[in-house]
Amino acid sequence: MNGVWYVNFHDSLVVARPWGFVLMYNVGVDIVEIERIQRAVDRWGQRFLHRIYTEAELDLCRNRVPELAARFAGKEAVMKALGTGTKGVSWRDIEILSNRRRAPLVFLHGRARCRARKLGMKKLAISLSHSRDYAVASAVGGAERTSK
Repeated sequence: MNGVWYVNFHDSLVVARPWGFVLMYNVGVDIVEIERIQRAVDRWGQRFLHRIYTEAELDLCRNRVPELAARFAGKEAVMKALGTGTKGVSWRDIEILSNRRRAPLVFLHGRARCRARKLGMKKLAISLSHSRDYAVASAVGGAERTSK
């Protein structure tokens, strides 16, 4: 493969290309216990749901806690890929919906969108999964920059 690969300590993979472009991938991964999300829903109800999820996400998940948990993990994974953690963007600034084939799609709003633009992030891919007890997500954001 043409290029030099290295990993830095901020969850980013950088590929230097000899023709002057640098591809940078920011990565975020998260896992959550589905029971933790169930307890939050039981305790806080609509207050919790409307603080974390958009109306479109709630319509899509239809109160299925494993799907809500997968999207919760997805939002945290995206926050990590953006390098903000939970303090830098609002939960609802990250919206995870599905395409016609039920593959997850990420839509960024507000501060999350601004942060992605600042990073030069052109694409953001996400994968969600869950078992009986856990939901897991990984997010990879890519930016291409001209090296100086």
